[in-house]
Amino acid sequence: MTAHSPSSPLKVLLIDDHAIVRAGLVMLLQSQKHINVVGETGDANEALRIAANAQPDIILLDVVLGDTDGLDLLPRLRKAADKARILILTGTQNQEVHQKAVRLGAMGLVNKETAAEVLLKAIEKINAGEIWFDRMVMGDVLNEMARGKEDKSINPEIAKITKLTDREREIIIYIAEGLKNKQIAERMFISETTVRHHLTSVFNKLGVADRLELMIYAFRHKLVASSR
Repeated sequence: MTAHSPSSPLKVLLIDDHAIVRAGLVMLLQSQKHINVVGETGDANEALRIAANAQPDIILLDVVLGDTDGLDLLPRLRKAADKARILILTGTQNQEVHQKAVRLGAMGLVNKETAAEVLLKAIEKINAGEIWFDRMVMGDVLNEMARGKEDKSINPEIAKITKLTDREREIIIYIAEGLKNKQIAERMFISETTVRHHLTSVFNKLGVADRLELMIYAFRHKLVASSR
């Protein structure tokens, strides 16, 4: 999945069952010159139709769509628009909901009570290929997911972890803090290319596919300190 080209407007699909919320979000998003809202709906079937036809870059998905669980719609949206990155909008602090969103492939999660600037920043981040979780829930989600599996297959992972270099362990810590490659490079006084090489090595050694899997792995195996 490649990042959207900055030369054309970012196509966003908004899915929320409250018309007044959608209206406010559409106004916010359309006020940004680089964003084009290609559709907004509160209906699951309509959402799938728009996703398939418009092929949005970003999908903002509420977890509750009337009688429909928005998260149950998530895999179908990913199939309808396979290049879209999905950002979950939620008003609930239910950790099971947050964990389910992560497992189903959401790239980020924003609480509806956060400021508009946070939502715009989250859209920017996930469009760049990063993940985004509200600071209030990020640590909780990762720690809860880790605890659910911490007693499983721990020993076989020790051999993988011991292969990590000090530099690679340092990069893992920065990834868990949500830093981008450029920021990591500045912290470590190395080039972005070197950061990418280290990350590739880390992914291969630990058997993870992306930054999200790496973060979960790091919390699960205590490569980074808990945020609690």
